[in-house]
Amino acid sequence: MLRSYEHDGVTCLELTHPVMGKVFSFLTDGMLVDTGPQSLEADIMPDLEQASFDQVVLTHSHEDHSGNVPSILKRREVPVFVHHNGIAICAKDTPYPAYRQAIWGKRRPFIALPISETIRSRTREWTVIETPGHAEDHISLFDPQTGILFSGDLFVSPKTKVIMGDESIPERMASTRRLLELDFGPMFCCHAGYIPDGKNMLQQKLDHLEYIYGEVEALHKKGLPAEDIRKALYPKDYPIISVSGGEWDSLHIVNSVIADIEKITP
Repeated sequence: MLRSYEHDGVTCLELTHPVMGKVFSFLTDGMLVDTGPQSLEADIMPDLEQASFDQVVLTHSHEDHSGNVPSILKRREVPVFVHHNGIAICAKDTPYPAYRQAIWGKRRPFIALPISETIRSRTREWTVIETPGHAEDHISLFDPQTGILFSGDLFVSPKTKVIMGDESIPERMASTRRLLELDFGPMFCCHAGYIPDGKNMLQQKLDHLEYIYGEVEALHKKGLPAEDIRKALYPKDYPIISVSGGEWDSLHIVNSVIADIEKITP
């Protein structure tokens, strides 16, 4: 199912996955930001076929953001931009596990171009900010003129409970601080959608991550093993842990913090 509505000159294309919930693509000033997953192609493509855009920008290469690029390229010739770390990933055929293929569909390979430090839409110039943590090729887009921020998957929700094994909480914190230095207002998140008070909500996210970091650090200094720290901070076993075969787990939050502590401790 697709809902389409506008905020601050941005058209929000809201898709609802029956298992994973909401995922968003955004249209503004002739630029499409993210494309949604291939499994929801039938929902979004009728609107994209009628939409006016000259380019596609991916906040990162994950399949729920890049899944419909091949379908778009079959219908129109537009450049697709991604962080240079994502170019090789985009060129691979479904480079992710079977459970994610079942949820998000099979994203076919495509050719993407490396995004520069700025990118121009029809009338605006966007600052491209490297914001790794969720993915090594993650970027955010900021328009200094309007104060609009596209944050990809950096926010999602105020509290993080599970992450993938290749994610980094310390990198997320650093990326979040980088964005908080900007003078932005509305934030457009690819899973939370339009957030009018973006800066306040992103600050809440950072506050929570700093709290978790501090708790892990204190328990680690007491000598608790990572699994015991996980049980203390995240006693609930979230379904995604078993469904993903452990690719998603609260334990990854703990381990990423411990790795950072041990890296900076003499």
